[in-house]
Amino acid sequence: MGHYHFVVKDVAANARFWTDLGGVTSKAGTTTIVKITDVIIVLTEGRNSGVSEGAVLNHVAFRVPSLATLESRGLKIERLGPELPGIGSARTPEGERVELFENAATNVGFTQDAGFKDPVAERHNKPIDVTIASHHFHLYLPDEAAVAAAKAWYATTFGGTPGKRWRYDAVDLPGINVNLGVAPRPVQPTKGRTLDHIGFEVTNLAQFTKKLEATGVSFDVPYRKNADGVGEARLTDPWGTSIELTEGLRRW
Repeated sequence: MGHYHFVVKDVAANARFWTDLGGVTSKAGTTTIVKITDVIIVLTEGRNSGVSEGAVLNHVAFRVPSLATLESRGLKIERLGPELPGIGSARTPEGERVELFENAATNVGFTQDAGFKDPVAERHNKPIDVTIASHHFHLYLPDEAAVAAAKAWYATTFGGTPGKRWRYDAVDLPGINVNLGVAPRPVQPTKGRTLDHIGFEVTNLAQFTKKLEATGVSFDVPYRKNADGVGEARLTDPWGTSIELTEGLRRW
């Protein structure tokens, strides 16, 4: 995984939330970031059109050893109940829901589709031994046909491993599991929401963008290097998820 980019009213308050979850606050140039195992949280000040509820990307999820440990730090955890033990959610100061799974949770595992045997994807079937680790982001799509199409698109575009996470079709990439479900109501693109876009860190990004363009993928922002020397490019998936590709962000 690369990063999640949140546009928030109060950067300091949101940084404290992610630090309470187990992240480490730092800077990437002048931008506040919080480093978490497998992903960077990028926080910039600004206005947004609302939380991710109602957008195609509904929520992000992380694994932690214990929900009780988070509660002991003063975090309010909304637990799902005895029918699904070990699962809860916390909310950022902006009201953004972050799903959390502790090691006792029974539905974090990932089953690869027939013919696939990716050892990296097996991490979901083992307890974590770090403070917090990225697990999945969840896309809400119009219907089952869109779910099947998105599964094929993410697997093909980014070289992911297709499979199932609990009852959801999914695609696994290093550091992130992409979960796919049918939306209960129409959803909007991510651009402009609290979680404005997601980011994938890519090796040899310039070459990778040319490869995608050759397959018909169009970019909202073509490949370039920013003022910090980080390679970047922007695209939107066919369902409205804004994606930034970077090379060099990991050094922060």
